[in-house]
Amino acid sequence: MTERGPEPTGVNTIYVFAVCWNPDLSAVVGLPGVTDEARVSSLSLGTLTAIVQTVRASDFTDEVWQARLSDQRELERYARAHHDVVAAVAACCPTVPLPMATLYHDEERAREALAKEADRFNAALKRIAHHAEWGVKVYAPPCPRDDTVQTPIPQVTPTERSRPVAGAGLAYLNRKRGAQERRERIQDEALRTAEAVDVEVRGLAAASRRLRPHAQPSGERRVQVLNATYLVAEHRAEDLALLTRTLRERTGADIELSGPWVPYSFVGEV
Repeated sequence: MTERGPEPTGVNTIYVFAVCWNPDLSAVVGLPGVTDEARVSSLSLGTLTAIVQTVRASDFTDEVWQARLSDQRELERYARAHHDVVAAVAACCPTVPLPMATLYHDEERAREALAKEADRFNAALKRIAHHAEWGVKVYAPPCPRDDTVQTPIPQVTPTERSRPVAGAGLAYLNRKRGAQERRERIQDEALRTAEAVDVEVRGLAAASRRLRPHAQPSGERRVQVLNATYLVAEHRAEDLALLTRTLRERTGADIELSGPWVPYSFVGEV
């Protein structure tokens, strides 16, 4: 969710991308950040460093920002620019991303406000150091539709067509009941598989979060039964990939592994 700092005043304001330990600023050289009018730079916070950029205050008033939120293309551009800076810094040192459009009136106020949260930043950085976030999704196979199971219809003569076919109603109800039972069985098996996958992946992760399953696009018959994210040590990345392949082979389930990502899900509220 996009969050904002106070309403900016004056000509310029300070945009904060992230807080980190000992960044290599060469990682952000050439990145435009959210504006091409000033370079991405750093702000010392003692043992911490904030990754910042000077931006025009007039570009981040509440009125302008709300208009930007309603423009999908413009919002995506800002989100991508923010993430590009965060990801570049996170690739070289432990990094806590800040919400998009975190603003302070000037460097002094940014330094003062961020320094007050130093303990929380340090705790988050210690937790995620040398770790990355990975996503695991499990899908249930397509459920059979009622029309996939056909009950043979007896052949009748023209004179018999006006009379009900014996047992047709019962056959229809049985077919419906059977399809429903198959759907429930497939769903139950998929949920058990999802729980088993989660247990095994958590076994090698430092932390995990279960997220709400995503609704599938129109026409997609698979059902997502697990949407989880895991904080995994860098040296366990190959173990995770191997475990995922093993689980696919063992369960026959449709399992997707994505990552590594900046550990947004595990930095806590900062």
